[in-house]
Amino acid sequence: MSEGLTWTVYDADSMTAAEIYGEVLCQLAEEDERIVGLSADLAKSTKIGRFGDKYPERFFNAGIAEQNMFGMAAGLAKAGLVPFVSTMAVFTALRAAEQVRTDICYQNLNVKIIATHGGASFGQAGSTHHCTEDLAVMRSFANMTVIVPADGVETAAAVRACLKKDGPVYIRIGRGFEPTYYKNEDYGFEIGRAVTISEGTDITLICCGVCVLAAAEAARILAEDDGLSVRVLNMHTIKPLDEEAVLKAVIETRRIVTFEEHNVLGGLGSAVAEVIAKSGKGCAFEAVGIPDCFCHVGYPEDLYTHYGLDTDGILAKVREVMGKDFEEDEDWEDEI
Repeated sequence: MSEGLTWTVYDADSMTAAEIYGEVLCQLAEEDERIVGLSADLAKSTKIGRFGDKYPERFFNAGIAEQNMFGMAAGLAKAGLVPFVSTMAVFTALRAAEQVRTDICYQNLNVKIIATHGGASFGQAGSTHHCTEDLAVMRSFANMTVIVPADGVETAAAVRACLKKDGPVYIRIGRGFEPTYYKNEDYGFEIGRAVTISEGTDITLICCGVCVLAAAEAARILAEDDGLSVRVLNMHTIKPLDEEAVLKAVIETRRIVTFEEHNVLGGLGSAVAEVIAKSGKGCAFEAVGIPDCFCHVGYPEDLYTHYGLDTDGILAKVREVMGKDFEEDEDWEDEI
């Protein structure tokens, strides 16, 4: 472990995912001199400032000019460096979308984007600072890998993994002290491979980000109170999606519900639905998220409750879906 690195997995409950990212980046930078950091005057908020303090000669503040920052990152990548760019998700996916697409993705450059304040995590800041469209935008860009970690521990794993993957990567994390699900990094994180939280045969919950913990808790309650066997998949990588895990769930459970802190259009739910439709196999399916509207203003926890993304909301949705009738047999021919 690098000198001065104070973070361990035991600190995950007292540090934000962004703080953990800042610490892990410092460790990686000590081992890899190609790493440089960029900020658009948000080093403190996005926690890349930790890297800037330790490696000032490798840190660049573009000021409040996100488009310029991503152009700079493209140039640094062309020079053989590995830029880690940190700003809020809404400024990445919307304000600087053209630069991310054309300067970085079009050239398939090795730029790592760590986008903070994703989804409704900055709920009280209002619609200008919410970002419930970024997954739809980023997964539509050719060459882009899109990751939504469940918590700080998975953020650390994702940051380490993205350094080993050539090409642009978008990692979306929240703003603050989102609850931790994982206890350590030894659970087999791999880009493009879903993590099975629990096995089940009655219904599959596919989730990402803050919804992972809520879905895991809901599965436990449903097993105890309803006698249901609930499969929970942490689909941390939205692109490339683990199609094999989705199809396996279709065949073995025949009921799938997705949960995400994102507009129901274009994100995880849409990605899963595309796989199901392409397979020609039928199942009961629903996508739960922000229902194609601008998110209300409020504390994140209240917004998760309002949109059915907390444990109670997941319980209600599962019970609703389990009450629906559909053709459940082993003959797939009539499903095509």
